Amino acid sequence: METGWLVLSSLVLGLVVGSGFVLVVEWARRKGELAASITSAAVPDGVEQALDAIESAGIVLDPSGNVLMATPKADQYGLIRQGRLVHEEIAAHLVQVVKEGEPITDDLALARGPFSEAQIWMHVRVARLGTRFILVLADDRTEAHRLEEVRRDFIANISHELKTPIGAITLLSEALEMAADDPDQVRRFAERMESEAGRLSRLTLEIIELSRLQAVDTLATAEDVRLDHVISSAVDQNHVAANARGMELAVGGKKKVTVRGDEALLTLAVHNLIANAVQYSPDGSRIGIGVRLEAGVAEIAVTDQGIGIGEDDLPRVFERFFRVDQARSRNTGGTGLGLSIVKHVVQNHGGDIRAWSQPGKGSTFTIRLPEADTDASAAQGDKA
Repeated sequence: METGWLVLSSLVLGLVVGSGFVLVVEWARRKGELAASITSAAVPDGVEQALDAIESAGIVLDPSGNVLMATPKADQYGLIRQGRLVHEEIAAHLVQVVKEGEPITDDLALARGPFSEAQIWMHVRVARLGTRFILVLADDRTEAHRLEEVRRDFIANISHELKTPIGAITLLSEALEMAADDPDQVRRFAERMESEAGRLSRLTLEIIELSRLQAVDTLATAEDVRLDHVISSAVDQNHVAANARGMELAVGGKKKVTVRGDEALLTLAVHNLIANAVQYSPDGSRIGIGVRLEAGVAEIAVTDQGIGIGEDDLPRVFERFFRVDQARSRNTGGTGLGLSIVKHVVQNHGGDIRAWSQPGKGSTFTIRLPEADTDASAAQGDKA
């Protein structure tokens, strides 16, 4: 009797539990279908297609801030997480639009991530979508903001750098006038004025050159360039200065390597590297200029036996107006733009430049450029 009762109780309990589980599953399914139907029915037709067609990150929300629809860029920029807006700045705009109804456009500096101090700059527009929803559009302006900061720094640096030779020339001209009756003083002041005028001229020309490099697409008018010719021209330009200090400019490496680009600009880049090596190396030392080719990458290396560059300064050597040794650069007439020009020339040719150095052991600067596709160049020539 007891056994039958236990069996019957187990069957009843199993039916109750099973039925309950089925009901829960069915309830969840119906709830999901209802939510999906509400979302799809609520968001106006064509909104999803419109969001897919624009470049901006797009988010559609309800007045409570729940994300109903979002483009992949919204997730890529880290604007949404778990169906909600991540940044309080955008959420505050959403609340204001819900309350007042007027669209809001703003430029916001937003945290790149929950644990990151880095920021992204977003141009954000929040507006009503129909009467029931809110649309957020966001464009990444981080690169534009960075370039604007670079521009401001560049102008500030130019102003500072130009003040020095201009101020020196002004003072020297006043001293020259006061020493008009002393030929030796006149001669000394005139020599210094000539030196400062030359420095001002070099600085002006390099600023113009750097500005031109930042504005021109070098590869748009590229031609096949033999690195032999580039190095030969750059070495010729530095022979007089090197010979005057008893230095050897030793050229070696692979011959007949060809790249695509502008020969004059590439010559300028190699010339600047050799000129730097001459300036910062002791008399009687050796400067090596070599070419190698590996896996379609052409490398031009300029190695000196100079004073070297410290570990802290090495990452900054390609910055505009940066000088490792301010006093020595001033004495040698350095502008602090030479390596920055090299960097821009190389980048405009689709390459990069690397620096190795140790104090007291010298430095090596290596330009890396893609080798020219000679077969493609020949085919273009045949078509022409």
